[in-house]
Amino acid sequence: MRVLIDSGSGCCNGVRRAISAAEDWLSSHDTLYSLGAIVHNDAEIRRLAELGLKTVGYSDMPSLRGSKVLVRAHGEPPSTYELARESGISLIDCTCPVVLALQKKIAAEYAELSSRGGLVLIFGKRGHAEVNGLVGQTDGRAVVIEDMRDLEDKLASGCIDPSRPLALFSQTTKDPEEFSALAARLREAVCSARGGLEVFNTICRHVSSRHRALREFAAACSVIVFVCGRESSNGKVLYELCRGVNPRSYKIESADELPASVFRPDDTVGICGATSTTRWQLEKVADFLSSL
Repeated sequence: MRVLIDSGSGCCNGVRRAISAAEDWLSSHDTLYSLGAIVHNDAEIRRLAELGLKTVGYSDMPSLRGSKVLVRAHGEPPSTYELARESGISLIDCTCPVVLALQKKIAAEYAELSSRGGLVLIFGKRGHAEVNGLVGQTDGRAVVIEDMRDLEDKLASGCIDPSRPLALFSQTTKDPEEFSALAARLREAVCSARGGLEVFNTICRHVSSRHRALREFAAACSVIVFVCGRESSNGKVLYELCRGVNPRSYKIESADELPASVFRPDDTVGICGATSTTRWQLEKVADFLSSL
């Protein structure tokens, strides 16, 4: 059995940057607090917890006066920074530069659109940390679209009025093809209503290129082992992409979830993961498979 690790898999730059910042602080301090899980990856969270990283929520912040709190790569809405100031908390801001640029772009577009009765639309997962940060740039007034069905429901109910000026953005880790389809449907609705629409393709280039490369990787292997945390939104999207290309795809968090019976001696097993999956996890799974 041949075992390959996808060269493009592993944590994205934003997640690596946040993890590195946490490790740097903890190399000379006993404790660091992370506002929310630093990464949607239980194994990596456990590793960092052993170094002294503690995950906290908004309700904990008033009791952390004088402490250092890390803002993860997903970013935060303006209200979080105000809460930190009020609570006397010092922040290590690890918002991904791509997300930060998107926040600023949405804030500027919202300021311009709101004066004309317009609306900001965000293609993303409702309640996701990054999306919460993006919606926060619009005083909570942006409309989140989760998928095509959600878009159709919002058009039918009048929640999205295509006769108004609209601006469409995307969560940085969404599927580029799904975003294109949503944009095309919105253009159709806006054209019929004689409204206006600006489309901003704000999917991270790293994520966008991963979709193309992962399709090729999944097609070139007889079996795919996709490693990611259960809470990873990006992982769910990329795993479904793999499974669509290669039906013999398995999603796991660790090697002990893999039944040896699914593999054949002549298989080429491809190991890949989400933008929240660390390289050491991929290598650990590869070592396990190589020992079978």
